Amino acid sequence: MVQEILVKDDGTFPGNSLPALHYKGALDVPLLLPATYVSKLFKKYGWSNSWDAGIFTHHHYHSITHEVLGIYSGRANIQLGGDNGPKLLLEKGDVLVIPAGVAHKNLDDENALSVIGAYPDGRDYDMKYGKPGERPEADDNIIAIPLPESDPLSGAAGELTKRWTNE
Repeated sequence: MVQEILVKDDGTFPGNSLPALHYKGALDVPLLLPATYVSKLFKKYGWSNSWDAGIFTHHHYHSITHEVLGIYSGRANIQLGGDNGPKLLLEKGDVLVIPAGVAHKNLDDENALSVIGAYPDGRDYDMKYGKPGERPEADDNIIAIPLPESDPLSGAAGELTKRWTNE
């Protein structure tokens, strides 16, 4: 099941007209080398430049790329879009695709979960925090980002490519 979460501009964080996509229980995480498994799966479908860590406990977003998070252990409550944004529980096996401009924050301990993060086509990423002066440059960056050609879990015919369109 894939849940769409639309996060609009709140005046501080840009948000995006594309919804965040929460794939509940989508990963069949193995006992041995779970991080490697998730990283290789994302890379297989063109999402790379990966990292392995928790999720920051402060609001942040990326203005030059979209991001996928694959949870391979633990669980935590996450907030999207700033202090008044929606909250969701991420746990082992979940995947969250976050559109550029959508702030995200771990409401629990940073290391309450272990995550592989990656970016379409191995794009570089930046860190934005909703500080004065970040916009309008961040807004211009977000508009210029191409749609990913591939879903991070299943490729060109996956849920992301069906749900994220220029229409």
